[in-house]
This record gives sequence, structure tokens and C-alpha cells, in this order.
Amino acid sequence: MNEVLRAIKNRRSVRKYKSEQIDQKSLDLILEAGSYAPSAHNDQSWHFTVVQNKELLKEMNAVSKEAMSKSDVDWMQKMCGIPGYEVSYNAPTLIVVSGRKNAMAWEVDCAAAIQNMLIAAQSLAIGSVWLGLMQFYFETQDALVKLGIPEGYQPFYAVAFGYKADEKEQNAPRRVTGTVNYIK
Repeated sequence: MNEVLRAIKNRRSVRKYKSEQIDQKSLDLILEAGSYAPSAHNDQSWHFTVVQNKELLKEMNAVSKEAMSKSDVDWMQKMCGIPGYEVSYNAPTLIVVSGRKNAMAWEVDCAAAIQNMLIAAQSLAIGSVWLGLMQFYFETQDALVKLGIPEGYQPFYAVAFGYKADEKEQNAPRRVTGTVNYIK
């Protein structure tokens, strides 16, 4: 099997990381992979904010968990009660992907960039997980300033990156069938 397909098939959401920071060369390759994603009209409407500052990561997690605890959604409240739970799973690196709001399809552009980064990380033996719950932090008044988000951009999602605490490969869940329709 070719290396790209192997990385796609072997990539899993990792929720347990070593505390060791990922190396700069790997981080640069992950960011470059994100910048090579397809985008509508080649707008390349993304902006990447790399967060490795432990205090800011702690704040982002605390703010998100506080908002989750006040949510009407049961599973969010329960997650906050799990001892040691952190929205970013204690990953040493977080990349916030923001999109230029006046671009044609910035959300799709950002999603494609995130997928490229997830696959690149897998190919470099770096774990990753796409973080939807970090949205709670993005909604705070000073998040855009603290994250250095350029004017006219909106944070889309964050992705956690780090060396996997558990090196054992996991099998992929069974794939849903019946999702292809051929018209020849």
C-alpha cells in the first residue's frame, strides 16, 4: 500500500500524549501540509496560530471546561467531571485554524487544511485530534487578541498535536458500507 493511503488508514484521534514538545522540523512540515490544502478559488483563506505556551493552554482548557459545565448538554457536563480531563488532552501543541471571513468558502478551506495536517502528523508518527470543544474558548471576549487572530478572521477549530503516549496502533472501526452510488 502506498504511504499516503497507509497514513490515511492508520490515522486515529489520539487523546493521550507525552509531555515532550514536538520538534520544530515536524511542526513546520505539519503547517506546510496545511498550507498545501485545496481551497476555493485558491483563496488559501486560512491562518494558523501555534500555541505551545503552557499557561495559555491551561487557560484555554479551563475556560472551555467552565463553559461546558454550564451547558445543557449532559455529556459535556459529564466530561468536565472526569478527573484529569482537559479539552486539549494535555497535548503540548495546539494549532488554531482560523478562516478569512470574506473568503468564498473559508470553513471548507480550513477543514481541508486541518485534514492535511492530521495526515501529515500521522506520517511523522505524531498524534493528533481535531478539537471541536475549544469553540467555547473562541467565543470569549479576549480570545482573538490572546491568540493573535488577524482582523477579519474567525477561529474555526483547534487541533492538538503531540507524541503519542501509547505507541500501540489501533485498528480502525468498521467502515460504513453502502455510501457509494455509481452512475456509469
